[in-house]
Amino acid sequence: MLTSRRQTVIGHAVLAVAAIAALYPFLSVVLLALGKPGTRQSGFTLPTSISFDNFSRAWSGGLFSQALLSSLIVAAAVVVGTTVLSVLAGYAFAAFPFPLKGLLLGLLLVGLVMPYEATVIPLYYQLRSWHLTNTYWALILPQIGLSLPFAVFWMRTFFVSTPPALREAAAVDGASRFRTLRSILLPMAAPAIGTLATLLFLFAWNEFLLALVLVPDDRSVQTAPLALSFFAGNRRNSNPGVTAAAAVIVALPVLISYIALQRRMISGMLAGAVKE
Repeated sequence: MLTSRRQTVIGHAVLAVAAIAALYPFLSVVLLALGKPGTRQSGFTLPTSISFDNFSRAWSGGLFSQALLSSLIVAAAVVVGTTVLSVLAGYAFAAFPFPLKGLLLGLLLVGLVMPYEATVIPLYYQLRSWHLTNTYWALILPQIGLSLPFAVFWMRTFFVSTPPALREAAAVDGASRFRTLRSILLPMAAPAIGTLATLLFLFAWNEFLLALVLVPDDRSVQTAPLALSFFAGNRRNSNPGVTAAAAVIVALPVLISYIALQRRMISGMLAGAVKE
């Protein structure tokens, strides 16, 4: 029992140190943003008084309302498009035999492990030839394509874990394959789909490189991370509190989404992990 208590204490101490190390940069930025404009703080210095002037200056100076709207449009389109395609493809790969199934899975695996940075330049020239650069489609279509390998394997893993007897019983009752998916498997897959949608939203919202290369000239379609980069770069010698406030504005939607969906995300990760 003494050894068990000691292990518990050590485990909690390690977790506390890791939590402090992870939260320190974020809290430091928040405290810097809440300080009075013009004051210089460093590290974990507590502000003498709380002020939101930095946030108002960052919001008006960086035009983040349009950037946040663009990020929301892109992230929502990527989540919806990728989720629909991955559910259908994952169901097909898990439940039905068809020609070249193994080859297609191998190609998806290549897409899963290949660094997407290697595709940015070809994507730029391809989309430019289609006259899609500096549009929402230049961000939506590549991110759907780049997210599909991961999403298809995610949904295939879930559908493989479901009992085949469910599909067989539905077939005996006369249900089509699509009806089986819609009425039986999709309600069961809700936690897995919710977790996948959360991850896709986080990935799409934080995407920076594609936005930098594919939509560098039109501010009306630039996403929040790109707008933050331009804002910080153009004001490098000004008040760091305003830049910190801009960073908090960009990160806040992601933080709120994660906190709101954390329970569903964890349950989706654990769904199908135990068979009884």
